[in-house]
Parts: sequence; structure tokens; C-alpha cells
Amino acid sequence: MIAEAHRLREIFVACISNDLLQLNWPLRPAGRRESERMRILVVEDSEPLSHAILKGLRSAGHAVDTTVDGGEAVFLASSNPYDVIVLDLMLPTLDGLSVLRKLRVDGNNAHVLLLTAKDSLDDRITGLRAGADDYLIKPFAFDELLARVEALGRRSSGSKNPHIRVGRVEIDTVARLAMKGGAPVMLTPREYAVLHFLATQRGKVMSRSDIEAHTYDGSAEPMSNVIDAVICSIRRKLDDAGEESIIRTRRGMGYFVAEEVQ
Repeated sequence: MIAEAHRLREIFVACISNDLLQLNWPLRPAGRRESERMRILVVEDSEPLSHAILKGLRSAGHAVDTTVDGGEAVFLASSNPYDVIVLDLMLPTLDGLSVLRKLRVDGNNAHVLLLTAKDSLDDRITGLRAGADDYLIKPFAFDELLARVEALGRRSSGSKNPHIRVGRVEIDTVARLAMKGGAPVMLTPREYAVLHFLATQRGKVMSRSDIEAHTYDGSAEPMSNVIDAVICSIRRKLDDAGEESIIRTRRGMGYFVAEEVQ
């Protein structure tokens, strides 16, 4: 049984890696906006599959870190504020279920999507009861993985409503755009990511490092003033002359979107 499971795994990895790596990212229909940027950890010991998922998620606009090792996954998850963790069950050093249980015992509340070739009802129940938020059976289509990851990300904001209103500005998280007075405002993917993050944390002051942690992955080294520049650009595009900005500054602390914006 174990040998057969490994054989099926190798076949799956070869097939999905070839399919994914040959596709022209992103997979979404032309004309759709980049998605709200989330910080995601992918824990998958097949490097071709991990690379394919990494490439797809980054092309969809997300900040992504990867590891092939369960022990390192625990370290990364305890060191970074991930919105979603995509976690394979069959891992070296520490298996996926052990990683999941360790994270929950440590109080880590990141949403976890389990990846596995095990499709029995008992296996799914075990994973969900260990603290997983969702379960995806291999083989899978990348678009389904992306949809599940983004659905988990919406849970992180505490609301299932795909529309976020901040004064006269409305953020449509399905169409991936910002609207002002009913008219679309052209934001860059980075600007959209920062705006979306602050809007979902309404009323909370977020430092520059907080914003960077949620909108950049571990491979990026943003310049010290990059967040200030992004905020400035968002304000130019969304604020009305003579009115208080929807993104406010708490001097020496960071930025925030007020609970109530007129």
C-alpha cells in the first residue's frame, strides 16, 4: 500500500508539474484584476510541484514562501504572519498532521489548506479535527487551489462580504479593483494590496513593518520608504481635495483606516 501510494504520488507530481509549468500565468480570464495580496506559506516536499504552486500564486499577486520540510514549516509559521498555509501531509522530518497540531498548540491561527493523496473519509475527518480549515485531494486543478486559498483569505478579514466600503471608496475583492463614486480607480497590484490590507484591519494602526510583512514575501527586500511611497500614491488617486485621507497617519506608529469615514 505504501509503495503504491508513493507510485501514485510520483505520477501525480510529474503530471501536474508539467501541466502547471507549461501554462502561461495567470490562469484567470483576461481583463480580471490581480487578487488582494496575501502572505502564504507553501509546505510541499515535491520541489517541482512546490515550484509550480509558487509560480501560480505569485502570478495571482500573492506573497509566497516555500519549504519542503515540516520542521522548517513550524519555524517559518512562528516567525511570519501568514494568512494561509498550504500544507502537504507527507513531509520529511515532521509530517503535515504533526506540523498542524504543533501550530494549533502554539496558538497559530493561520488558515490551513491540507494537500494530500489520501482521500478516505477518515483521513479528511482527522485533518479537519486536527485544526485544518480545508482539504484538497490530489490531483487538483490549480484554479481550484487558488479559489480555496482566496476563500480562506476572506475569512481572515472576519467578513464573507466581498465588498468593503471605506467612505466613498468601495473595494471589490472579487473583481480585484477599487471604485470611487462608482468609477474604477486604477491601482497597481502593490497599491491594491496595501489598501486592502489596511481596510480589513480597520481601526488598527499598522506599522510599516506590519504592512511589509503582509504584502511582501521572504524573497523581497523592500526599501525603507517604499510603504510611504505606496501610501502617498494611493492617497493621490483616492482622496478628495480638502477632505481627510481615507488612510490616516499615526505619527511615529504607522497608518490606519478609521472605523468610520465620512
